[in-house]
Amino acid sequence: MKRFLIFLLALAVILLACTSQETEQTATETTQPITQINLPMGYIADPQYAPFYVALEKGYFAEEGIDLSFDYSFETDGMALVGANQRPFAIVGGDQVILARAQDLPVVYILEWFQRFPIAIVSKSSANVKTPQDLAGRSVGLPGFFGASYVGYLGVLSAAGLQPEDVNTSEIGFSQVESLLTDRVEVIVGYVNNEPVQLASMGEDVNVIDVADYIDMVGNGIVTNETVIRENPALVEGFVRATLRGLQDTLADPAAAFEISKKYVEGMDDGRMPVLEASLPIWQADRLGITTADSWQQTQTILLGAGLLDAPVENLEAAFTNEFVEKVQP
Repeated sequence: MKRFLIFLLALAVILLACTSQETEQTATETTQPITQINLPMGYIADPQYAPFYVALEKGYFAEEGIDLSFDYSFETDGMALVGANQRPFAIVGGDQVILARAQDLPVVYILEWFQRFPIAIVSKSSANVKTPQDLAGRSVGLPGFFGASYVGYLGVLSAAGLQPEDVNTSEIGFSQVESLLTDRVEVIVGYVNNEPVQLASMGEDVNVIDVADYIDMVGNGIVTNETVIRENPALVEGFVRATLRGLQDTLADPAAAFEISKKYVEGMDDGRMPVLEASLPIWQADRLGITTADSWQQTQTILLGAGLLDAPVENLEAAFTNEFVEKVQP
């Protein structure tokens, strides 16, 4: 009898071990592998990134097997990392994609987040600069002769039939608000959801020329590269799906998105809500995330006219795709 009990006990141990191995194997087979992604944002932590904060907070990226963190480095740094296949994604403007393709970097724009080009020409109301034509002969301050602000500024000049030499342009760094308030320049160039919002909060009455009212160029969006698309299309699709879910939720409930953003933007108070409110119209579209060939062509035309491109990019259509947006948002 004793031997029989020992046999039963041994059998139970063996069965328990087998069951444990089976459970472990099943968990290993069914658990989605986690991909850690450090996303270059192109700017400091800010409520304008609410869609990404919302998607992370609500677990949308986690559902796609993505462990997301944020890298608030320069846009050009993010582009270089993606082009070298050292990062799978970055947030960049369409103008930077074209310039990168001209340098044979195999980057591909996969989701247009900013449906309107976000640059604005801002001046005190007393300066009476209301249209692009009014810029002739004025002193204009730019962060620098590069990036989206410069490209947007050149687009407005082109739309007005003006040449850069028709305007007194200077480089003022990222001191646009201070430079305008102290009359260092008459006009500044910045983001429509940033400098005008700051000036309004200070009680300054300003005129704002929205670049997107005059020319359709490709705004900020998500870029990846040809290798990632070829070798891991499921990752691209998952990243796009999570991003669009966060964007949809932010547009549907900006107040809730702002509260979530407070967890990711250190020291942010309710006074920053106008930044998010000013961002909403830039993102809205009948079909979120879609980019158009016409806007890419116009962006390239501006770059060529400014001398930032020596020649048109071969096969411009390869620089962007709607494939993944259409998959997750039929």
